[in-house]
This record gives sequence, C-alpha cells and structure tokens, in this order.
Amino acid sequence: MKIHGKGEKEWHTEYPILKNMMDTKEVCWINPHYASFEEAIQSKDLTKEDVKEASERLVRFAPYLAKVFPETAKQGGIIESPLVSIKGMKEELEKTYNVSIEGEFLLKCDSHLAVSGSIKARGGIYEVLKHAEDIAVKHGFLTYEDDYSILAEDRFKQLFSRYSIAVGSTGNLGLSIGIMSAQLGFNVYVHMSQDAKEWKKNLLRQKGVNVIEYASDYSFAVEEGRKQAERDPNMYFVDDENSKDLFFGYAVAAERLKKQLDEKGIVVSKESPLFVYLPCGVGGGPGGVAFGLKLIFEDNVHCFFAEPTESPCMLLGMMTGLHEKVSVFDFGIHNQTDADGLAVPRPSGFVGRTMEKLLSGIYTVKDQVLYRLLKQLADTEGIYLEPSALAGVYGPVTIRQSKSGEAYFAQHLTKQATHIAWATGGSMVPKEIMNEYYRKGEEG
Repeated sequence: MKIHGKGEKEWHTEYPILKNMMDTKEVCWINPHYASFEEAIQSKDLTKEDVKEASERLVRFAPYLAKVFPETAKQGGIIESPLVSIKGMKEELEKTYNVSIEGEFLLKCDSHLAVSGSIKARGGIYEVLKHAEDIAVKHGFLTYEDDYSILAEDRFKQLFSRYSIAVGSTGNLGLSIGIMSAQLGFNVYVHMSQDAKEWKKNLLRQKGVNVIEYASDYSFAVEEGRKQAERDPNMYFVDDENSKDLFFGYAVAAERLKKQLDEKGIVVSKESPLFVYLPCGVGGGPGGVAFGLKLIFEDNVHCFFAEPTESPCMLLGMMTGLHEKVSVFDFGIHNQTDADGLAVPRPSGFVGRTMEKLLSGIYTVKDQVLYRLLKQLADTEGIYLEPSALAGVYGPVTIRQSKSGEAYFAQHLTKQATHIAWATGGSMVPKEIMNEYYRKGEEG
C-alpha cells in the first residue's frame, strides 16, 4: 500500500525515525533545515512591526481587561505569567534519568495566565479583542485614542450581540475564545473534538457559550466550525490552523519574557544561550512564541516543540515537508492521548512553513511520562499542571538521551545556558481531576 505515493519501505529508508514514530516510541528529531537567523528570516513576510502592533493593541485593551477581569487589575490589565526557577525539579530529573542539565532551569507559567489558565489566553484572547476593536471602530463606537474601559458599557455588548464567533478546539483555545467573546457580548460557538475534557465544556456552558460536541477529532471540529461561519456573514471564524492574528498574539510573549529575564539578570548570548521547550498541538501557540523569541534573540535562542508519541503531527509535517497535507492517521498512528491540547492529527501548514528554518527540533513523549513528570513537579515545586503542559519539562532530558540531540547540545549548549519549559495549562483543572492525574503519576 502506498502512502502519499511511496511504499512503506521507501518511507523508512528516507526517514529512519519514522518506524519508531509508527510504533509510538519516543523520538528526537533535529531539524536538518535549521539555518542562521539571517538566512531563515529572509523569506518571511511576518515582521517585528506585526508583533509590535499586536503588543500595542493589548496595551490599549488593558484598561478594559482590568475592569471586567479583576484578577488582571494588579498587572494593569496585562495578562502575563510568572517565570520561576524549578531547581528542585531539575535535580529530580537529573537523578531520575541520570543526565546532567547544564545551566539554569526555569518554568514559564502560562498554566497560570489570568482569564483562561493556559497559553491560549495569549493568541485566543488577542484575536477576539482585535475583532471586537475592528467592529467597534467601523461602527464609530471607538477610536484608537479612547480609554478602552468604555467597552464594558452596555452599548458595546448590544453592538457585539449582533455578531457571532466560532472556533474548533480540543479544549484550551475554546476556553479562551469562549470566555473572552462571551464577556464582550458576542454569540459564541465552540466546536469541540472528542478529546476535550468534560470540565472544560461545562465551564464554557456556564459562561453562556454554545458548545457543540463531536465523536471525532480536532480537524473535524475545526472543519465544522469553518463551515458554520461560512453560512453566516456576521460570524467570524477563529482559524487555529492558519490565523496570523493568533500567531502574533502568541509572539508578544517573547518581548515580555525578555523583560522577565532582564529582571532576573539573565543575559542571552552565544556564551549564555537560551533553550526553550514548547508543547505543540496544531502549532499556533508554540510557533508564535518561538517566532517572537527568534526575532529578539536570533541565533542565541534554540526552540524545540514537544508532542505526544500518539499525535506527532508537526514532526511528521515538518520532517516530510508535507505539512498540512499529511496526517498521523496516514501512518497508522491513532491520535489517542491524554494530552488533550496536543491531540491533533494534522499540523498547521502555515506554522510549519514559517518555522521551517527557525525551529531547532521536535521530540515526542509518552503519556505515562507526562503523568510521572506531573507528580514530580508537584512534589518538588508545588506546581500542578495538566498532562500536556509537562511535555516541555522533558526537553533537556530526552534531547540529551538521543544521539542527534546530544550532538546539537555539544554544538550549542554551554554551562551558562538557560532552559525554559513552557507550561501551557493547568491552573483551571478541577481539584478532583488533578488528584486523579497525580495518582496516575504514582502508578508509573
């Protein structure tokens, strides 16, 4: 049987790690197309100006966010997460896996972002705010010089109630889009795949969001959301696979991270490189963050995506160059993982192509390892994440354990390096469910 015009033997010869991927074994892929920043950025039509514009828009909306989400008031309506040292976890990993993690190990706690408790509070909320701004300006309700706290007034809710927003999601993007859109007054439809957790659906319904469930995967939910929006001229579709607005919302994280590193006295240079490990589903969140980081730190930052062994869609897309044309199902990989935010069979071609020469590599991780890491992080640091968010924590270990990864580290890693695991979600997980996750970590 041929897959995309090639026999299985031909595939395995061309991509030796594919057999292990098909057997859902952990792998580490170092990107052979990785290039200097100067070379890689030449072909991109995305710029620092685009990210700056997104950053300025979020500043304009800060007074509104501070007013309607009091938990953001302390930070003046800026939704940002802490950057914390996880020295205890680093020591635990070194002991468990018998590896040395050179340099400092930090956790970027997007798991604790205000409003929706995940990295999606960046891109998802940003895109909804941009759409609301476009409508309000078009109708003469708002100018860019206004104090945006006026958006909390009823007249804006009445205006937005004439419009709808739709999105397809495995969970966290749906939460961020749903919570923000409902707060503004939009009619919201979140199309959710079979992987979505029940508590996420319930929370959305409590906020007045229309949740549409499918006994199918993420790609199907996205397609249904897209179709619904095509039938209604007043409905806006948030396209997780192709949206530049989502991407730029995520990319703003980089300038904020730089400020946090500056505050900690951490310098990023060739002698003190930065390694960042980002859990990856369809690719928008990690892609946007990584792109923003490359714009700022250029060759001194090395970004890796992390995927479940059961859903390595971005790895498959970037490794083969087929991007969105390939699905894990094509190679008999079942896409059944407890890392719900990462349960995606087909990657974003937009992100894959954008990161083609900018991404250092991708590694995969088993569900049981995620649960074990969840327990270890809770025990050592008192930080509780959802399973998918632990994928980043595994980076310095699994890369070091592979031949190609060790060679990459030998070339770029120094004793003054800084490692950052991007914690993508977890603070909104109900306590009884988190206890269940912890128990699974005890089992293996």
